[in-house]
Amino acid sequence: MGIGLTEEHRALAASVRGQAERDTSHRALAEQGVLGLHLPEAYGGQGYGLLELAVALEALGERRVPGAYLPTVLASAVLARSPGPKDLLGGLADGSLSAAVALHGTAGGDALLALGSPDADVFLLPVGDGEWSLFEWEDVTAEPFESVDLDRAVCSIVGFSGTRKRPLGVVPVREVAAVLLGADSCGVAAWAVATAAEYAKVREQFGRPIGQFQGVKHRVAAALVALEQARAAVWDAARALDEAIPAAPTLGRKRVTSGPAASRTRPWMVDDEARLTVGVAAVLAPDAAVRCAADAIQVLGGIGYTYEHDAHRYYRRALSDRMLANDPGVWAEKVAELAAAGVRRRMEPDLPEEAAKVRDTIWAEAASLRALEREARLGRFAREGWIMPYLPKPWGRAASPLEQVIIHQEFRDLGRPNLGIAAWAVPSIVKYGTPEQAERFLPRTLTGEIVWCQLFSEPGAGSDLAGLSTKATRVEGGWSLTGQKIWTSLAQYAHFGICLARTSPSKPKHEGITYFLVDMATPGITIRPLKEINGEEIFNEVFLDDVFVPDDLVVGEVDGGWRVARDTLSHERVALGDSWGPGSQHTDMIELVGRLPDLRQSQREQAGHLWAEGQAISALGLRVTLSQLSGTDSGTASSVRKLLGMRHAQAVSEYCWSLDPSNARWSRTILTTRAFTIGGGTAEVQLNIIAERALGLPRDP
Repeated sequence: MGIGLTEEHRALAASVRGQAERDTSHRALAEQGVLGLHLPEAYGGQGYGLLELAVALEALGERRVPGAYLPTVLASAVLARSPGPKDLLGGLADGSLSAAVALHGTAGGDALLALGSPDADVFLLPVGDGEWSLFEWEDVTAEPFESVDLDRAVCSIVGFSGTRKRPLGVVPVREVAAVLLGADSCGVAAWAVATAAEYAKVREQFGRPIGQFQGVKHRVAAALVALEQARAAVWDAARALDEAIPAAPTLGRKRVTSGPAASRTRPWMVDDEARLTVGVAAVLAPDAAVRCAADAIQVLGGIGYTYEHDAHRYYRRALSDRMLANDPGVWAEKVAELAAAGVRRRMEPDLPEEAAKVRDTIWAEAASLRALEREARLGRFAREGWIMPYLPKPWGRAASPLEQVIIHQEFRDLGRPNLGIAAWAVPSIVKYGTPEQAERFLPRTLTGEIVWCQLFSEPGAGSDLAGLSTKATRVEGGWSLTGQKIWTSLAQYAHFGICLARTSPSKPKHEGITYFLVDMATPGITIRPLKEINGEEIFNEVFLDDVFVPDDLVVGEVDGGWRVARDTLSHERVALGDSWGPGSQHTDMIELVGRLPDLRQSQREQAGHLWAEGQAISALGLRVTLSQLSGTDSGTASSVRKLLGMRHAQAVSEYCWSLDPSNARWSRTILTTRAFTIGGGTAEVQLNIIAERALGLPRDP
């Protein structure tokens, strides 16, 4: 999807990408306006923010743009937003000046390591006590540094004088650098994922494309997952830094060409929320680029290890970005410190002006519901369509994405019921069932009177659901079902089950399946609970022995059940991705960390990394919401978020249990979360889906 979400951002990325294909010289980028994208128009810029600059940097990172572009825009971004003099901004924007920025070392210590050439015109250097100053090249002694990156200069600052320095005060140079280097890292990772995927489609071994081998397929899909997580983190960090100056304009809104937003004369105050968000990006993005570039070399094989291919240059760039952004472990410790101190990132979408009128109406409805007793409230939830508001009336409210967001916000404290399996079944009955089926089942399902289970999985057909063997034989007035189902959650409590059975064994396996609604009190059904790893009995085996199902309980067409089942599965996977289980989120983890102050450095780093993952998953969810609100395609974000969420829950529970193994809550959670990467399609199946649908890798034979 790219760092940018909007059509304007995508157009910007395409424009910058096109320029990079034609000419990547400093002068050419300046002439296109890329060097001043983030600067006020008064100084030769285009009046946008760091988010737009990050969008451009990702596009340039895909082309591994050489030269002084990144340090120059980093220096100008800081200068424009500091209270210091602005006379150099015009030259930095039009390409007549280039910059170098020191990112390692401290004033008065060892030599400073700077991104940029020793021949740069302007140097941005730390001068002590958190303060920074600009120096012209005459006042700086710099030497070339042998960098792993063959395309971008790094220099060592061995001395500087203060005769012509321009003090900028305390400004967040390293925070801005982390975001911009993170955006460049996303571009590197995007190139690596695309290159590996394209090669895997055409390179043949043992008579078939290597992208058909699951090992290769999963490697490339996992790299895409890491990339999407990094994009979400960098996107959110760029937004957070832009929010540090509330009046900063953004692409798609009216530009500000005068006044405080243009002059940037007040200090750039970066609060703890922004620092936390920047830390998340610094933890995730550079590592993602290194991983993706390394995986691309692995997929390419021998050619990827040679100078004959550009893969080594992208790997070098990724290593350089990570080194310059600073040790991810240091950032992770800072993230853990801020989160443990109670700092949180607000993850709410900015809504359009028309939202105010919608909110007034929904707020009034919520207020009237809040005044009711619980039972009366539940009845109104169901009758008025509040439980699943996106469904068509009368079962939902036919709510637009904007209305759904506002309902979610205003109804948080009202205790809308969790329908469980019914939340997967109801949309399929609405879409494919008859009006009579809807009238019979939905009102009582929405009030919780009917509990549902899902009779899909079988001992011989787990993730390969279409390989099921339960038979449905035509009898007078309906069908007789015989077979065995397994992993059926809450079957012992359910009133009805949604069931798949094979009605035409002679047809291809996806075409001979029918979708039934089964009364769980019907003679011939035997339920045997299964004790799970945590000692509970949620799963069950269900045996069907000549179980009669009348014709009026067939949903959709006979032999057309696979289409209905896919609709159900889509709701199941979204629901599982949104629900990580009790006590397994990063917010719960950090509460435990806050109660254990004497953690080792490695434990603090791990806590920060897990927090970063959790916050990035939340940012992915927000990106999906914003895409829905704008009517654009969110790409693979939902599938990525589901996969990340399940694995994250396991990692959090393992970490917390290691800190406090006597805690009954975490002892239970570490066992419970083992199921998370199995239910709703295993992690391996999810990787197949991402690889085949998002990257176009060939399906298994």
